[in-house]
Amino acid sequence: MRLSVAAAVATFCAAILLHPLFEGGAWFWGSLGAVLTILVASAISGRLSLPTWAAALVSLATLGVYLTASFAGDKAWALFVPTKGSAAELLKLLATGWDDIQRFAAPVPGDNPGIALLTTGGVGIIAIAVDLLAARMRRAALAGLPMLALATVPATILLEPIAWWAFIIAALGFTGLLIADGRERVGHWGRAVLVRRTRAATTPSPGESADTRGLRLSGKRIGFAAIAIAVVVPAFLPPLEPVSFFSFGVGGQGTGGRGNMIQIPNPVTNMKGQLTLPEKRTVLTYTNNDDVPRYLRIYSLDTFDGDQFGLTKPKGAAENRTDAGPLPPPPGLGGGVETVNAVTDIKISEEVENLAFLPLPYPPREVRADGDWRADVSTLMVFSTRDSASGLEYQVATSEPKPTPDQLRALQRPQQPNVEARYLRLPEDFPSDLRDLAYEQTKGAETQYDAALKLQEFFTKTGNFTYDLRTQGSSTSALRDFLLSSKVGYCEQFASAMAVLARAIGIPARVAIGYTGGDKTGDLWTVGTDDSHSWPELYFEGVGWLPFEPTPAGSAGQGSARVPEYARPQPTPATTSSSPTPGATAQGEELPPGQQPGRNPREIDDREARLGGNGLPAEEPTPLIAKIGIGVAILLLILLIPAAIRQITRSRRVRALGWKVSAPSDELTARVIAGSHPSVAAAWAELDDILYDYGMAREPSETPRALARRLTQRYEFDAESAAAMTSIAATVERVLFARDPGVVGPLGKDLRKVRRALAATLSRGRRIRAALLPPSTLRRLRSMGEGVLDGFDRLENLRFRRSATR
Repeated sequence: MRLSVAAAVATFCAAILLHPLFEGGAWFWGSLGAVLTILVASAISGRLSLPTWAAALVSLATLGVYLTASFAGDKAWALFVPTKGSAAELLKLLATGWDDIQRFAAPVPGDNPGIALLTTGGVGIIAIAVDLLAARMRRAALAGLPMLALATVPATILLEPIAWWAFIIAALGFTGLLIADGRERVGHWGRAVLVRRTRAATTPSPGESADTRGLRLSGKRIGFAAIAIAVVVPAFLPPLEPVSFFSFGVGGQGTGGRGNMIQIPNPVTNMKGQLTLPEKRTVLTYTNNDDVPRYLRIYSLDTFDGDQFGLTKPKGAAENRTDAGPLPPPPGLGGGVETVNAVTDIKISEEVENLAFLPLPYPPREVRADGDWRADVSTLMVFSTRDSASGLEYQVATSEPKPTPDQLRALQRPQQPNVEARYLRLPEDFPSDLRDLAYEQTKGAETQYDAALKLQEFFTKTGNFTYDLRTQGSSTSALRDFLLSSKVGYCEQFASAMAVLARAIGIPARVAIGYTGGDKTGDLWTVGTDDSHSWPELYFEGVGWLPFEPTPAGSAGQGSARVPEYARPQPTPATTSSSPTPGATAQGEELPPGQQPGRNPREIDDREARLGGNGLPAEEPTPLIAKIGIGVAILLLILLIPAAIRQITRSRRVRALGWKVSAPSDELTARVIAGSHPSVAAAWAELDDILYDYGMAREPSETPRALARRLTQRYEFDAESAAAMTSIAATVERVLFARDPGVVGPLGKDLRKVRRALAATLSRGRRIRAALLPPSTLRRLRSMGEGVLDGFDRLENLRFRRSATR
């Protein structure tokens, strides 16, 4: 039974590592119930002495009953007996939970039934494996492998390291399992007898058992020392950079399978992963003929199922190959809108792996790239089922529409938009309060364009939203929480929320995922992983798809985000002037205040980040050499802790007549204290520590007079030092043995003379070691540790005794 309990405790301690993956504590109680259920099943199997295979079946059946009662009780017989209906309900929840964990970013909502079922069932399966290996097969060390699976899940999903306290709990649980297994093995040879470590070791006489306390102490020391080293050492080591197996490119899940099939990864997950990387990595560089930064779109998410935006698999016919000539015309773009033609040369970094879609400015007119690249007619995404964009250099010609606000306001709202219905579709159970919010925020808008501006302003100004990467996914509940409660999210939440609200008021909308324009470095624009971005695109009949920017920009948001010219607030008539506006571009684009023509918009954001919101210099990142220096300083301070403790103890002992010993070093000192002579006790204890630090420790059986004789003769004290040592020894003996010790004078001066005489016999290095790492203090720390281990031994030897009955 001991091993079954230890296995259950170890499993649940390892399950604590899952805590950063969930919000709330529902997963905690569900997992605890699963572990306790397996413990009960193990106890029953042990009581009946079932074979291993039968014990496994009992545990699985018990876990099934527990999961049925917890998640499908309304479909079960008597709330816990599985039926066909309860089994179907569990399978449905499993499928739902699997889909949900693919859509959410950690931490996921712990009260989600599907996710809770997956977590509880997974922990239960691990508990069964640990119990079988440890309690049935007596392979406690191998039981660490299934427990390691619980640590692997957060380690592979989260970018942050595992919390030190959670690691310690898990490690202690596994150590306890190993200790229980060891005691179980020793128990087969007879009852273990506790031998106090404070008693001197003796050679066993015939008929006596050998003293094995050293072996037990060594095992525990190794276990606890390993845990301490694993926690402390990484704090002083520099972080390691990811090696070749690390891939940060969008589409990192693979370019597809066999033939002409293309496997599309989760764009939202990949974007979140790039934004949360510990440091920026270059994804691509580009140049263009007008030196203007442009958003580079990769994916166009067009379907909304109530949980998140999804991507319809693109279709590329042979006539839409990029090497066959111009691409299909952009949907909805009429002939009365001015367009700006630009040519962009793009080079993808070779570090980006398995990217099957090309980052392009929208709308592309022509693409020149080596390989079999094809355009989807409805979205103009360019993809390949055979080639990867890694290291690819290609050229893109675009015709970017430049409508004016007056043109957009003059557009007539068509009775039937010339766009597919999926861009307006919302689920039937779409929350009515979100639909009401959309109409409330666009109240008074006379055109679809004005309504779009109001929605954008709601996210950037009036709605009091905050940009933060630490948020969850985009399910309906999360969407409602973002719009109505927390108002905290990053670009994916802002883009999805604006697209959904736009659809709610009848504006076709989709979500684009790609990169912002990046930074200007020399003659190149450089786009990094921190430029990953998501933005909404709204459809206007006669103009086509236009991007809007609801995500906050600058130091308080996505640094390189920028609002298109047509979506910026228009100046009031009082501020307009017929003279040219300073900072206007050649196309008439008025730049934000403080930005000069041709200047990278990101430079303004960087300057704001350096100065901070109040104009004061922001905190600069700590240089690497400073971090190393801080680490070395902390390490030195830790090493000096024993010396500090020794100095504090010494200063307390040398106080005139008020000397007090907090921890007597031996029985003799205790008797002196009992004799109401604290000054003598302090002097004797200090002399004892000095001798131990200098490697001249007093023997337990050595009297004060014998100690004085040994020191004065072996180390050739001069007359003054010898007299001081004799005075200390005589005073201690009088206090110990005389009926009336008489007047006891201060011993501080004599103690200093003896200390100087002893130090003079040592080398300089030995004196420095005694001062920085005093063995007397380390001895006390070791005694404290042994006392803690003795406490564990006493707990292990507790037995429940039955009262004798006659």
